[in-house]
Amino acid sequence: MKTDASSPKTSYFTWGVFGLTVALLVVGIARHGFSLDVQQRFWTDMFARVGGPMTFRFFLQPTMAAIAALHDGLKDARQRHKAFFWARWFDRTQQTGRLREGITSVSRVLLLGVCMDVIYQFKEQDAFYPAEAAVVAILLAVVPYFVFRWIVETVVRRWFSRRGGEAS
Repeated sequence: MKTDASSPKTSYFTWGVFGLTVALLVVGIARHGFSLDVQQRFWTDMFARVGGPMTFRFFLQPTMAAIAALHDGLKDARQRHKAFFWARWFDRTQQTGRLREGITSVSRVLLLGVCMDVIYQFKEQDAFYPAEAAVVAILLAVVPYFVFRWIVETVVRRWFSRRGGEAS
């Protein structure tokens, strides 16, 4: 059985993806600012992505995040952890490790999302907006992961309690 401790290679990869995402946000805001014009362009670009080329990523990234969340949500239910979103208030011993575990699980999907958005931007816009790439990847990978993980953990925990069985 796999232990909760991740390998150094996995940790470096996770921190690298996390650092890249934060750097993209910082560079994007520093380079383009946060004015009303930038916000309007941002939302116009966001909605243009839905019907444009590479629309498949709007299905691919949340699906990959859901697969990772399924594994982690089942593990949460089996170990009888509190719902992931509520762990901070109810189970202080688990919050850091579980957050780190979630970030590690979603880091590959996040990197894929950033890469796909960079390709999209150069192909469709002939420009690169780093903050947009990071935000799109977060919206399509990170948010669905944590939502799906919470749903899976909640549903499986209730299913186990109704069956009266041990979550093994």
